[in-house]
Amino acid sequence: MCDHHRMPRRHFLGLISGMALAVSGCSQQTTGPVEIKWGRDTCDYCGMVIDDHRFAAQLRGGKDRKVYKFDDLGDAVLFLVKQDWADDPATEFWVGGLEIAKGQWLDGLKAYYLANQRSPMAHGFGAIAGQRDGAVDFVRMKGMVVVRGSTSRCEPTGSTDVAMETRG
Repeated sequence: MCDHHRMPRRHFLGLISGMALAVSGCSQQTTGPVEIKWGRDTCDYCGMVIDDHRFAAQLRGGKDRKVYKFDDLGDAVLFLVKQDWADDPATEFWVGGLEIAKGQWLDGLKAYYLANQRSPMAHGFGAIAGQRDGAVDFVRMKGMVVVRGSTSRCEPTGSTDVAMETRG
C-alpha cells in the first residue's frame, strides 16, 4: 500500500478516541429498573415467564449492582431476604403497580401494598403509590410474605433445600 492511501496518524487517533468514548457511553446503568421483555424474561426466583406488569418486580443490589427480575413481587421479597446485601441502603426494589402503565415502576421501598390480589404466584400483594385504607407499607408486606413463604404455585429454582429453607 502506498503512503498516498494511508490514513494520517492524527485522524486515526481521533477515530480511536471517538470509538472509545462511544463504547464507554454504552456501559450498563448501575441504578434504576431495566426494561423487561414481557412474555420472554423469566423470574429469577421461580423461573416462570414475566407477563403481568402489575405484579412484576426488580431488585438491584450486591457489589456488582446486578438486576434480578421477578414475576411476582412476593418472589422478589423471598429472594431478597436470602441475600447478604438485603439490608444495604444501596439495594433498590422496583415494583409494577396496580394503577400504573406497563413499563412504569414504583420505588418498592416507598410504595404501599394491597393484600388479597390475584398475583401470578399467589403471594397476593399489589403495589400502589400512596397510602389508603387497607394498604400496608413495605416492611409489613415483607413480613407477611416471609411468614407465609413460597406458595404452592411457586417453588424457587435450584435445590430442594432452598425451597424448604424458604418455607421456614
